[in-house]
Amino acid sequence: MEQRDSRTAPPALGVGMVGYAFMGAAHSQGWRTVGRVFDLPLRPVMAAIAGRDAHAVRTAADKHGWAATETDWRALIARDDVQLVDICTPGDSHAEIAIAALEAGKHVLCEKPLANSVAEAEAMAAAAEAARARGQLAMVGFNYRRVPALTFARRLIAEGRLGTLRHVRVSYLQDWLVDPDFPLTWRLQREHAGSGALGDLGAHIVDLAQYLVGEPLVGVSAQMATFVKERPRLDGASSGLSASGGARRAPVTVDDAAVFTGRLASGALATFEASRMASGRKNALRLEINGECGSLAFDLERLNELSFHDHREPAATAGFRRIVVTEAEHPYLEAWWPPGHALGYEHTFVHQARDLVEAIASGTDPVPSFADGLQVQRVLAAVEESAQKNSVYTPVQAVEAEVR
Repeated sequence: MEQRDSRTAPPALGVGMVGYAFMGAAHSQGWRTVGRVFDLPLRPVMAAIAGRDAHAVRTAADKHGWAATETDWRALIARDDVQLVDICTPGDSHAEIAIAALEAGKHVLCEKPLANSVAEAEAMAAAAEAARARGQLAMVGFNYRRVPALTFARRLIAEGRLGTLRHVRVSYLQDWLVDPDFPLTWRLQREHAGSGALGDLGAHIVDLAQYLVGEPLVGVSAQMATFVKERPRLDGASSGLSASGGARRAPVTVDDAAVFTGRLASGALATFEASRMASGRKNALRLEINGECGSLAFDLERLNELSFHDHREPAATAGFRRIVVTEAEHPYLEAWWPPGHALGYEHTFVHQARDLVEAIASGTDPVPSFADGLQVQRVLAAVEESAQKNSVYTPVQAVEAEVR
């Protein structure tokens, strides 16, 4: 049997993860799979995972393939076998962990939204800029950019296939909070989550809209609502988007839904809707972009498809056509299955890992950067400010770095 020469294997990149719940499992899938699918310049090694509960983190490590565990994220950062720190914790700890990791000479991947406030995001972006000069790179995890159909849509828009853009409309709807007796998890507490549907879902669609059109939002007008004001206190631990509650109730301090309009730098108009109270909608992210020459539409529940309309075709035959994004020429698909064999949600995290590893190996800036995450945070802050001021149009403070 032929043995692989270790001297020819790519250098190892030790990954340490903080957090092990829903996003921790998704990121683990990415790190566990990426080197088996893509030919990479570095070899990701799942060195250690950190969490406060020793038994729970050990269980997660065994399940997802992490070699070691820590119960203090500081100990994980200090490990010599960790060169990249992946942050999958609630937003209230993002800034502290990310800044400490960058100052310790580690690369960083941080789940979205980047932080719970603009001030925290500014500090993180500044730390990332300083670390960049020392060779450390930082990326924020907006995984929907890595859906092949959406990466392909970005390419079509950048090539001018839609012409001058007129309208962008995006909605992200879920229903896991419709039951008023669903308990008060950390996602419903402002001190931990920063905001509700706005930060959880709105951050995704703001980033996605700006990524696809290649320009930032410059102002917004918004409304927000909390439909269930109190919920049962959490009884035990939560898992993903499921939990159980007790008899005592406590205030919900975040929004259940947010709707807002916006204007892009080019003058195009945008509309957004984010809700975790849309009964019947499990994970419904939908978008449509209209330009003078054509339109694009996408539905996450059909994530291997893109709808494309070329308005320059003869009217008698013109209309939206279905593109099945599974060809080797499509983004990321060269490494997967024969044409027509579909991918799923988990593959976005594999693609995210690939892009970050390649950026680290080449020393190029990964995208989306912490500066991009800061820009999204400023949009979210403007949405909250507008809603507090009875929907008054609120400018978005610009970030010097270009939105990418």
